[in-house]
Amino acid sequence: MGRKIPFTAQTLTPLPIISIIHAFRLVKASAQLDNRGRLLIRFGRGPGNRPGEFARKNKAMKIAILTVSDKGARGEREDRSGPAIREMMEAAGAEIVRYRVVPDEPDLIRAALVEWSDEGVDLILTTGGTGFGPRDRTPEATRAVIEREAPGIGEAMRRAGMEKTPMAMLSRAVAGIRKSTLIINLPGSEKGVRESLGAVMAALPHGIEILKGTAGECGR
Repeated sequence: MGRKIPFTAQTLTPLPIISIIHAFRLVKASAQLDNRGRLLIRFGRGPGNRPGEFARKNKAMKIAILTVSDKGARGEREDRSGPAIREMMEAAGAEIVRYRVVPDEPDLIRAALVEWSDEGVDLILTTGGTGFGPRDRTPEATRAVIEREAPGIGEAMRRAGMEKTPMAMLSRAVAGIRKSTLIINLPGSEKGVRESLGAVMAALPHGIEILKGTAGECGR
């Protein structure tokens, strides 16, 4: 039997309706109202669904995490955003195969992205260096190595962030593809990481499947 989870109107209000619908399609969830007017969502059921399918897709994903921080690299600040990424992705069933902390030096950022994409990692998630600061160069380092941009990912993260604060428009995060690896820039704060990654992670398994040639293109 699928597991039912109650959601109230307050729970759903902050989420864009389109995001909810898309997430339902990805996890093959079904919904109904109970006798108290609460929305019950059943995961692992639905037409054509195999229980645990979403988790199995994520489990196949090999992920690398690159924290970009001068203070973090010098040991002057604890890295909280990198572990937040690990927590979220491992909870979704993915495997973290690489992790590194580097200073805000474009050549070191580029070197890590090239090394890991050459190894065939499915997804590289960077955190830090995406703002307006004079040392923030992660987007430039990323653009220097990617072969194709994936602008919709950055747009989705900024849109989700702007639902919380207008300051989210100041993010310069980019996403793109090098060889068969998807690279995504995330903010440097733990809160920003959780909000931004949470906004896009439901679409990542399908995107990786397309990139690896193991799934058909989506209809759009």
